[in-house]
Amino acid sequence: MSRGKLVRWGVPMAAVAVIGAAIGAGPVIAAVSGDPVLPERSAQQLLAEAAAAVQKDGLPPMSGTVLETASLGLPALPQTASAGSPIALLSGSHEAKVWYGSRDQFRLAVPGPMNETNVIVNGDQTWVWDSQSNTATRVKIAPGAEKTHTAAPTGPSMTPQQAAEQLLSKVGEHSVVSVTSNTQVAGRPAYELVLAPKEAGSLVQDVRLALDGETYVPLRVQVYAKGSAEPAFEVGFTQVTFSAPAPENFAFTPPAGAKVEEKTLGFSKDEEKHDFAEGEVKTVGAGWTTVAVLPTPKTPAAPAQGRSEGQGQEAAAALDTVLRSATPVSGAWGSGKLIKTKLVSALFTDDGRLLVGAVTPEELTKAAGAK
Repeated sequence: MSRGKLVRWGVPMAAVAVIGAAIGAGPVIAAVSGDPVLPERSAQQLLAEAAAAVQKDGLPPMSGTVLETASLGLPALPQTASAGSPIALLSGSHEAKVWYGSRDQFRLAVPGPMNETNVIVNGDQTWVWDSQSNTATRVKIAPGAEKTHTAAPTGPSMTPQQAAEQLLSKVGEHSVVSVTSNTQVAGRPAYELVLAPKEAGSLVQDVRLALDGETYVPLRVQVYAKGSAEPAFEVGFTQVTFSAPAPENFAFTPPAGAKVEEKTLGFSKDEEKHDFAEGEVKTVGAGWTTVAVLPTPKTPAAPAQGRSEGQGQEAAAALDTVLRSATPVSGAWGSGKLIKTKLVSALFTDDGRLLVGAVTPEELTKAAGAK
């Protein structure tokens, strides 16, 4: 696995190259009448130039502060989630500091009320430092692990680049793409792309991506739910500097007295096949109305290799809280419990399936009855 894959930083902009052909022939010219003023660009031109800039020079060295905010309409989740955990990121606002020197130099620091979690990548060294538990974990990749695996935490995105990677994958025949009036993010002029689903069954009204007017780096991603004036999910820079971070930002030595651990992440090809032998994830539908169908998650008796026992307990507690607010439903497909937020619907069927997507409940029950 490459370290670029590990931090998943440069991938979003590389994906932009595919988008120009997917948008269609009719250019949508950017409005440049207001402040800030940037050179006029169509959606095709903007995305093509963004891809070309990264392919030529790579993502520029940078550092800054990122704010992630989620307002999905979930019931109040347990307050035991640690800083930066996927569960904690599902609600409220969370700040992080980021430093990027190159594909092999990256640091993410997520502060908590009384602690801080750091992920540091420096060449072939990867460390996770948790000040609360006074634990430094050296991360290694399992021998023979598939290159598609990533050691980065999964769950809600914590940087605009990660969020941009996810939303740009949806561009194509299922989206209407336009360039709106220019905006300003972290004090920098930026273009704003708007992606709107064509399918009526999506809960998403539109997704707005702000690209820096000089470097084309994603500065902010906002996801709006239908009928909402404020974004249900947003991640963006509040401060950013495009200059090389000092080398000491990527240097890490476990403090004296710290507990030092080693953890191997990823599965070999054979281990992965065994892990998913009981039922693979499948999808129903296409584009913005895609529904994922997978076995109902169960709390494992013991954490699997490379997975956090604490995060497993947090996930189980959050799932229990959410299920208590679920609505019983039934139909020709069977029966189960339905959960709907501003952006995501989930159906737990009594026959052991979990269906989830950014879709209306009607789309979920339709997928539940699909053969």
